[in-house]
Amino acid sequence: MNNQQQQNIETRVREMLSLIGEDAGREGLLKTPSRVAKAMADLTRGYDEDPIKILNQAKFKEDYSQMVIVKDINFYSLCEHHLLPFYGKAHVAYIPNGYITGLSKIARVVDCYSHRLQVQERMTLQIREAIQQALHPLGVMVVVEAQHMCMQMRGVEKQGSVTTTSDFTGAFRAAKTRDEFLKLISHES
Repeated sequence: MNNQQQQNIETRVREMLSLIGEDAGREGLLKTPSRVAKAMADLTRGYDEDPIKILNQAKFKEDYSQMVIVKDINFYSLCEHHLLPFYGKAHVAYIPNGYITGLSKIARVVDCYSHRLQVQERMTLQIREAIQQALHPLGVMVVVEAQHMCMQMRGVEKQGSVTTTSDFTGAFRAAKTRDEFLKLISHES
């Protein structure tokens, strides 16, 4: 985010504070517009990142052809409908087809897409598509579990509800392979 964009956001935040009946000039709110602009820059930094480039930075030829799973990847994002947080865990698996990537790159792809205005369904699909496009594996599966503050703080106000989304390609179309992945990410003993 450049300086002009930050200043524009600060101006709009001051206006919003006034519109909800607050005094944007009172001591406790003086730095709020700047803080909000900086927070938005951080929370939406994923727009400036290329997930394919992230994966290709650590792409290695390898003959390994069994499932690779990175589970319990913590993330937080902003719901594009209310600009309220949703947060949870992503579980990602792929079956290499001659190439692997650094494990941290999978988590970075989750961060890249979660640091954009999002809906959980699209984010799940985007993570899967990026891995498929960069690595051309035999299959990819992504499961995302999240709590949405737009459901907990407003509207239906359902505390503790969890939304689960999944997307898969290739070898994960086989029920046996999907079941193996789901068993491996399960938190049950």
